[in-house]
Amino acid sequence: MKFELPKLPYAQDSLEPAISKETMSYHYGKHLQTYIDNLNKLIEGSEFAKMPLEEIIKKSDGGIFNNAAQTFNHTFYFETFSPNGEKAPKGKLAKAIEKKWGSFDAFKEEFSAAAVSLFGSGWAWLSKDSNGEPVITKESNAGCPLTSGLVPLLTIDVWEHAYYLDCQNRRAEYVKKIWEIIDWAVVEKRFE
Repeated sequence: MKFELPKLPYAQDSLEPAISKETMSYHYGKHLQTYIDNLNKLIEGSEFAKMPLEEIIKKSDGGIFNNAAQTFNHTFYFETFSPNGEKAPKGKLAKAIEKKWGSFDAFKEEFSAAAVSLFGSGWAWLSKDSNGEPVITKESNAGCPLTSGLVPLLTIDVWEHAYYLDCQNRRAEYVKKIWEIIDWAVVEKRFE
């Protein structure tokens, strides 16, 4: 097996009440594991077998792309959280956000709106463009900013499996809770 379920830097129950242990068990333990297992099966013996995950995403399509991108997106999502992380960006990222959106609160409002308004399943992303400027994008299904030449910084998963056990169909409630567990030190490191 080339790709494996990443070890979380926190206990599965430590993100409560933002994300319940039950949701973590299904979302991280079952959904992500299935994407990883499928990807490993699909790339076995192919030209993708020795490629890093990011390269597979950029060069593949169909089932390989879907499972590679979902492996990347979910891993990226789960590695952004901490029960005790920095609650707001500092340094260069904070300055870039303030320059672009006027304030951290205005950025949060626009990013939340992107996540809540995405039709169907997918991802809201904060990324860095080729000029080093932060941008908000929405990606359907397994969409990933790597395919557009962007550097991902932060994502919110808005597939229903990310929130349905905890919030049912109340996506906006889930998005509001996510802000409580983002570790901005992690996001800042990605920006720099």
